[in-house]
Amino acid sequence: MRLILADDSVLFREGLVRLLEEAGHEVVAAVGDSAGLLGAVDEHRPDVAIVDVRMPPGQAGEGLRASLTIRERWPDVGVLVLSQYVETAYAAQLLAGTPEGLGYLLKDRVTEVGEFLESLERVRAGGAVFDPEVVRRLLARTTRADPLSRLTRRETQVLEQLAQGLVNAAIAERLHVSQSTVEKHVNAIFDKFGLSRTPGYSRRVLAILRYLDG
Repeated sequence: MRLILADDSVLFREGLVRLLEEAGHEVVAAVGDSAGLLGAVDEHRPDVAIVDVRMPPGQAGEGLRASLTIRERWPDVGVLVLSQYVETAYAAQLLAGTPEGLGYLLKDRVTEVGEFLESLERVRAGGAVFDPEVVRRLLARTTRADPLSRLTRRETQVLEQLAQGLVNAAIAERLHVSQSTVEKHVNAIFDKFGLSRTPGYSRRVLAILRYLDG
């Protein structure tokens, strides 16, 4: 996999480059600011760009703003945000487009190298990967909008798992319930959101976006 890494911490950047190369990936560029990130994506057109949120010059969301630009200019490039921070406003803007090939993980919660590499592969394949804490913050940001308040606690938990790109079987395993129970919760979410079957559209994706459309 061809990757670009953007993080202003030299130590973290070099350490992640080594980890990725040892895993067999090619890091075509490693940069420390958003301008360098956009220039590198334009030049190399990687499979995935791994992006920190806060970078020079302002340390206030430059990475996510650059990610929005990447999604607009180079939609075939996957974006995996890897940060210590949850910037809800820009994250919601990212998800307002298509969540395909998109991820948002928190650095201090990525404890298993294998899980991180698996998340990277999922983004490259066009999937979506979101840390549960990111999902909770985004959902909390939109609690004023119905039909969020109509969901039960379990339905909300199922939606959080949907936002991480998990299939029903994996959700059932995580929540320690049967797959048929998960299917019932998913269908209940669709019903409360008024999402009917429409050819060419994923109700799972639409359900997540409906939450974040506040």
